[in-house]
Amino acid sequence: MPELSTFTRYVALGDSFTEGLGDPYPDPADGFRGWADRVAEVLAAQASDFAYANLAVRGKLVRQILADQVEPAIALQPDLITISAGGNDVIRPGTDPDEIAAIFDQTIARLATTGATIVVFTGVDVGWSGTFKAIRGKVAVYNEDVRGIAEKYGALVADQWSLTEIQDQRMWSIDRLHMSPLGHQAVARLVLRTLHVPNDLPVLEPAPVPPRSWREARAQDLQWAKEYAWPWVVRRIKHVSSGDGLPPKRPALAPLAPLAEPERATADDAG
Repeated sequence: MPELSTFTRYVALGDSFTEGLGDPYPDPADGFRGWADRVAEVLAAQASDFAYANLAVRGKLVRQILADQVEPAIALQPDLITISAGGNDVIRPGTDPDEIAAIFDQTIARLATTGATIVVFTGVDVGWSGTFKAIRGKVAVYNEDVRGIAEKYGALVADQWSLTEIQDQRMWSIDRLHMSPLGHQAVARLVLRTLHVPNDLPVLEPAPVPPRSWREARAQDLQWAKEYAWPWVVRRIKHVSSGDGLPPKRPALAPLAPLAEPERATADDAG
């Protein structure tokens, strides 16, 4: 494991999870923050020459990440790479997690030629989620593939499957697909633990859920289906993606200043 001071060129690859959807900056013009920006802020505070790029684009499949993000990432000569890929493939009906993993293997094989520290991610245990519970076994199979690939190429694994604190709807945004700021903070802490990077990122506690009647809960479900689930289905039918035509979040390495903001937190060593 390199010393923290060697992490001066961090490049993040992936889809909406790495782009940070669900965790907007206070100024909408700044886009989304997310766990990767939160990790980069910690690393930037500990290395004066730190620079960060984020090539993630929402909606991308693992094959698209391999085709569009890997070579630009290598060209940036990173010493730290995080990559989360395959989630959009896994949730699609009829896909094979082993076939998805074969493409992910090619991706990590190419990134490993950089000599950078690489962090990969397991998928979340969705057993608690009414929306995604049916694909829990499929996620578990893909996770085992990811673990095997990580071992093969010497990558580190940020294990979201065992991150029980995000198995709570309050850690997720209203679309039930992307994490809220609290969820992104929890993942940032996970990544920093995986890298053995000391930090003081606090645990963010979700507010209590107000009581609601069965009728209110069903009305919310119907509204969610109308605003989020059905548009997702329509995009699949039309073979279009929410990320079509969008540029990478941060295509070039650049410094990143920490964001100062008040947030509810509990005391924790966060290391």
